[in-house]
Amino acid sequence: MLVTGASSGIGAAVARRMSAAGGRRLLLNGRDRARLAEVAAASGGTALPGDLATAGGCRALARQALEQAGRVDVLVASAGVGWAGRFDAMPPSALDEVIAVNLTSTLRLVHALLPAMVRRGSGRVVLVASVAGAVGVGGESVYSAAKAGLCVFADSLRYEVREAGVSVSVVLPGVVDTPFFERRGAPYRRRVPRPVPAERVADAVCRAVDHGHHEVFVPRWLRVPARFRGAAPAFYHRMASRLA
Repeated sequence: MLVTGASSGIGAAVARRMSAAGGRRLLLNGRDRARLAEVAAASGGTALPGDLATAGGCRALARQALEQAGRVDVLVASAGVGWAGRFDAMPPSALDEVIAVNLTSTLRLVHALLPAMVRRGSGRVVLVASVAGAVGVGGESVYSAAKAGLCVFADSLRYEVREAGVSVSVVLPGVVDTPFFERRGAPYRRRVPRPVPAERVADAVCRAVDHGHHEVFVPRWLRVPARFRGAAPAFYHRMASRLA
């Protein structure tokens, strides 16, 4: 199993959960070498540090994973970065990084690892998106766009591989109690939804790995606004504007 974003937050929690369950070899990727080494030591995984913001970094990770384990049966793509603020004030470099890490890197890794899964007739792809990709969030327009891209990619890919024995799952957390908000440069100040522990999202990821669930919201009630937006978009947008 290859887990990206494993040096902290959701990825690190997934590594701990999978280690406790046993039975899988863990390959862990992250940009922070020191923190990744700590997570790998605690979980018994193999640290594969690297930056996924570039095509070369993604190719290197896929190559290293295959060299270490011979095959990758499960990919959990949880690497992500954020940026908070108005779109017209966003630096071009931040725009490029948010799209590259949250969306493009995942597509590149799936593109590198999926063909072997299809040939074997088995495999799991679990993408960690966000509720921001289902309903959109003001002040996080590029992040929302990247996560929405993951959701639609998962739907589309699922149609392509459903007869090949490969499952594609997407996990959509709300606000997660991780260093994510500190790193994006703005703390979380909304009253709803309340932050949930990273371990709760990790549990959802593990369920997706074990059972191949197509779509998992964390917490589950976040499915309601996502479905409401699809059923009554005009009314949803009026209510969301007032709440915002």
